[in-house]
Amino acid sequence: MKTSNDQYPNIDSRRSFIGKLAATAGVASLASPLLAANVPTPEPQFSGEADAWFNKVKGEHRVVYDAPEPHNGFPIIWSWAFYLTNNQTGTADKDMTAMVVLRHNAIPFAMEDKLWAKYKFGEVFNITDNTTGAPAVRNPYYIPKDGDYPMPGIDGIKRMSERGAMFCVCNLAISVYSGMLAQKMGKDPKEVQKEWMAGILPNIEVVPSGVWALGRAHEKKCAYIYAGG
Repeated sequence: MKTSNDQYPNIDSRRSFIGKLAATAGVASLASPLLAANVPTPEPQFSGEADAWFNKVKGEHRVVYDAPEPHNGFPIIWSWAFYLTNNQTGTADKDMTAMVVLRHNAIPFAMEDKLWAKYKFGEVFNITDNTTGAPAVRNPYYIPKDGDYPMPGIDGIKRMSERGAMFCVCNLAISVYSGMLAQKMGKDPKEVQKEWMAGILPNIEVVPSGVWALGRAHEKKCAYIYAGG
């Protein structure tokens, strides 16, 4: 009988994989058949659409949260805290922007519940459901339930988007991780990637990569805050 670690790539192996990917840069895509098959070639029109999304950044007060890890939902909590405390000091929602860049191990927060259940994101990405103490089989921070956050009254991704906060997710990470998981589960990598992309939640923008988005946010004069724990 296979254990969960036999069926799904564990967090340490993924970190090691991505570390090697970063260290070897372009050479990795040539050396690994998985990467060669599943990391898409950038398309100019994709970059153009993503660039246009950044024109929504507004207001005098602007911040971008770099979220490469789930960190118990704190990238979303801190975006809520940014709006709360700016409201308390006289700034309306329409006059500020908090952006959260979901990349690396935080990409599941961009996806719908059925993908969490089917692909066991809680196990794969080491995300615990605070209401059960077990690996999460739903997205706890899109529309949070009582007990999902450490205190009541914190807005989730959906409500923060309605208030003007911006959320985006890394296409490169989706491509790599969906391919890795597909290979582990004996599935077609392209079909898994397609399913993950179709499961991106409303008001979350898919960007070429998380680091690309952080660079664009800097160009829009967003102050950088690391939110990975």
